[in-house]
Amino acid sequence: MTATAAEQSAAEKTGARTTEAADVITGARERIDALDDRIIGLIQERMAVSAVVQEARITSGGRRVNLSREMEILGHYSEALGKPGTSLAMTLLELCRGRI
Repeated sequence: MTATAAEQSAAEKTGARTTEAADVITGARERIDALDDRIIGLIQERMAVSAVVQEARITSGGRRVNLSREMEILGHYSEALGKPGTSLAMTLLELCRGRI
């Protein structure tokens, strides 16, 4: 039995061996893409809020970074997501530092 061109294309794009599985994967990937767009938007919002915090802290004579607060954030992500959560939090903190 020979697969149609559409089935071959779906298999190539998804790695699935059946049309049904390819459809499931395609739908799930669309949902993942939508979630990624929301996550990126939330990160951008977090960066903007962080800039407000840093500006207020620096304007008041404080330091740009509050290490105890960063440790709280690292702990929160680590508790929620395990070791990879710590890496994710470090990346978020790096994105949000010094943007002002």
